[in-house]
Amino acid sequence: MARAIRFHHTGGPEVLTLEHVEVGEPGPGQARVRHTHVAVNFIDIYFRTGRYPHPLPAGLGSDAVGVVEAVGEGVDVVKPGDRVGYLLGPQGAYSDLRVMPAEVLIPLPDGISDRSAATLMMKGLTAQYLFRQVFPLQGGETILYHAAAGGVGLVACQWARAIGVTMIGTVSTEAKAEAARAHGCTHVIVTAGMGPGELAREIPKRVRELTGGRGVPVVFDSVGQDTLMASLDSLQPRGVLVSNGTTSGPVLVDTTLLAVKGSLWLTRPAMLHYATPRAKMLEMADELFAHVLAGRIRGEPQQVFRLEEAAAAHRALESRQTTGATVLTV
Repeated sequence: MARAIRFHHTGGPEVLTLEHVEVGEPGPGQARVRHTHVAVNFIDIYFRTGRYPHPLPAGLGSDAVGVVEAVGEGVDVVKPGDRVGYLLGPQGAYSDLRVMPAEVLIPLPDGISDRSAATLMMKGLTAQYLFRQVFPLQGGETILYHAAAGGVGLVACQWARAIGVTMIGTVSTEAKAEAARAHGCTHVIVTAGMGPGELAREIPKRVRELTGGRGVPVVFDSVGQDTLMASLDSLQPRGVLVSNGTTSGPVLVDTTLLAVKGSLWLTRPAMLHYATPRAKMLEMADELFAHVLAGRIRGEPQQVFRLEEAAAAHRALESRQTTGATVLTV
């Protein structure tokens, strides 16, 4: 039997309950993994609230690390005793034990702890595909990155510094500004108390001051609705808006606006399309782990909750009380 967080209807954090569920033997192509740490990501809230529909009742979470206990027939990519992490596959990571498709498991190298890996699987590989695939940064660029002190943001700050990119980051408080700077963000814009209108005025103004009036070639925007106009007005002609999240609400764009503001490009990427097939996912992980082992990127959770405190973790995340990564210990 496994202890697992489940929810039977969508709603607030209170819908999350700790239950005991049966976990069988792994079938062909599967592996049973005993978790040590489970990552909490903002996308989990979308599933809990129903923004991303999912059959109910359901488990929650897509990102965890642990040890392989058993493998099913035909599995040769992992073996019992291997330390692994994952970020793809079915929902249900908020648990201490589960059966997973073996092909989504990523072996963890010596020198990277479970605790560190739990902060980096989803967040580090998100930074990888945003910076190295969606808009392949070469070094020397100046970029705008919203929510620079979030879980992905603090990894992105370090990745930008590692490859010689100047990051302009937005954050909501002075404390988060300090965290972003400490992780490598070059310039920080604090947006405390600003509504969408003020964001649309102040962020592009500051970006153009920092870039000699040119603007930036790319904006990475995980905030969404509230920062849309600020993002568009910070771009150079033919610049790219990477809409990689919607924490403030969905992004709706009249494409005529893209032409008026400089023949801009807009993309809404998803990890699945950049981290498959398996060979690509492992290549991405190798690049991330190389940075970590060389000391260029570090990952430690800033907030730690027990598995049974998943609802409290969600409350903290939704209220923007968190900085960096949040994990559940099992």
